[in-house]
Amino acid sequence: MSQSNITTSNLNVPVSEVYWSLVAKADKKFSKIRDLPYYERNRYDTYFYKVFKVYTQLWKFQQDNRQKLVEAGLKRWEIGDIASRIGQLYFGQYMRTSVASYLSESYIFYEAILTREYFKDGLLQDVNLANKQLRFIARFLTVCLMLNKREMVYRLVSQLKVLVADCKRTFQDTDFIEWKLVIQEITKFLKVDTAFMNTRPLRYSLTLDVEPNSLPPVPNVIRNLKLRDAILCSYHPNEVKFSELTLDNFRMLQCLEWEPSGSFYQSSGSLTSGQHAVNQEISDPTLPPNPRKAVLCRPSITHFLAVLATVCEELPPDGVLLLYISAPDAACTSPPSDNTNSSSVKKIMNGSGDHSRGVNLGSKGNGGLNVIYPCDLIPFTRRPLFLVIDSEKSNAFKSLEREVNGEAVAMLLSPASSIGDPNGSRQFTTFLTAPLQAFLILIGFSGPDIQTDKLNEAERVLSLALNHWGDTLALNLAVSPDSLHPVWAQILNDPFLRRLLLRFIFCRAVLSLYTPTSNKKEYLPDCSPALPNSVSPTHGAYKEAVHKIADIFGVAPMFNLPEPLQPKPPDV
Repeated sequence: MSQSNITTSNLNVPVSEVYWSLVAKADKKFSKIRDLPYYERNRYDTYFYKVFKVYTQLWKFQQDNRQKLVEAGLKRWEIGDIASRIGQLYFGQYMRTSVASYLSESYIFYEAILTREYFKDGLLQDVNLANKQLRFIARFLTVCLMLNKREMVYRLVSQLKVLVADCKRTFQDTDFIEWKLVIQEITKFLKVDTAFMNTRPLRYSLTLDVEPNSLPPVPNVIRNLKLRDAILCSYHPNEVKFSELTLDNFRMLQCLEWEPSGSFYQSSGSLTSGQHAVNQEISDPTLPPNPRKAVLCRPSITHFLAVLATVCEELPPDGVLLLYISAPDAACTSPPSDNTNSSSVKKIMNGSGDHSRGVNLGSKGNGGLNVIYPCDLIPFTRRPLFLVIDSEKSNAFKSLEREVNGEAVAMLLSPASSIGDPNGSRQFTTFLTAPLQAFLILIGFSGPDIQTDKLNEAERVLSLALNHWGDTLALNLAVSPDSLHPVWAQILNDPFLRRLLLRFIFCRAVLSLYTPTSNKKEYLPDCSPALPNSVSPTHGAYKEAVHKIADIFGVAPMFNLPEPLQPKPPDV
């Protein structure tokens, strides 16, 4: 129903009744979508647009009739409730689609709620109203973290601490322990995710990374695949997280998105104008679409497999699914119980690797119900799969390289052990998302120790090296079509997967040359299928890049590197 129809068809009905009828309609639709899964590609899109439309009508109606509604008893917090739900709808749609503009619009609504203090009146007289404000701040914090709005994050954390303290004093019969835990989570999160870790965007930047259209063509490949979907799954005991967003998932999520230019994110409307069309999809014409992502925190195995099956089913024909798992070794002594006579399972259980070991996606002690084994992934290898495993037992997943009756699986596998693990995040994940910071943490440096000009110079050297390595891989294919396995060749034109592969090569080179980890297999990452010898850590180009970066920070003696060339003596 259009806005004009709302007003003209209800001329004899009190404004307040029309308003509360719209509120009831919106509440009903909101309650239906709140718990719907984020991971299904198109099934709920039409319904979400209908919900957006109802809230657009509701918001516009209360603006046009504000004075009459206030006289009829409308409270400011009730207006804030509507705006908050619109913000939630936008954030939920971002999580389902990865369309960045939805995240930006969620921020706009939440910021307006904060600025206009919709929940302020009577805040400390009504515990329910206090909880509304607390929940609003927590939701807004997540949006601000996603958008790297750090000034606003610190402002919100300060407000949260003050409000929780005030509530504890005012509502002494109410237990606010869960909000103390929220404060502890965000404080720990910000202590680890420092400005040093964000000296450059984690997202793919057209300013700092290779422009996709300028990537060299990849010859002699049957198909060029694109990253269309990703499943990000993380669990570690006592891991750093805020709400359901773990630090590892947070960094990997950003690594698989485009960095907005800044010029696009101008709202097409505002809370004041009421002309904002919340039911239209907004996209940035200057950027390709982000890959869709399903972000899972401590999922049950049945939920994990349901998500994986759904995403595989919906994967476009030219798509690759990236599956990222950051989890501890399950340390199980027996393989999963399986009554099937599947030949693939039997063969792979007897193949290379160790299918009796897996990774644990939840607390231990429940008989392996939270364990993902390599053979659990066999049915999903019928589609192109790019696997990133950050676990002590990542090497067990190499079992998938043999006897699989589907697509060959591209795998980047973490070392079994690590030195200098970043506080709160895995070393391997840090190398893939923030490689220079991972290098510096490895050698014992942190933000305050580093001069900005050195950091910028090292970033320049690393960027040039990665681009050169990528170009070399593509050019070698033109000369020798068999120089690179087709699994890697077919993803070289995808900017996200190409960048992950090149950062893996850098990670392997650094750890192979770093004296404490050199020649120690347990400290080195692995991949499958194997990469050509031309990109091995012992190759001159890779040693040279590590040498240059180490020289910038004066730590070359910490690496097994060739002596610097002596200057040629002058002619006599």
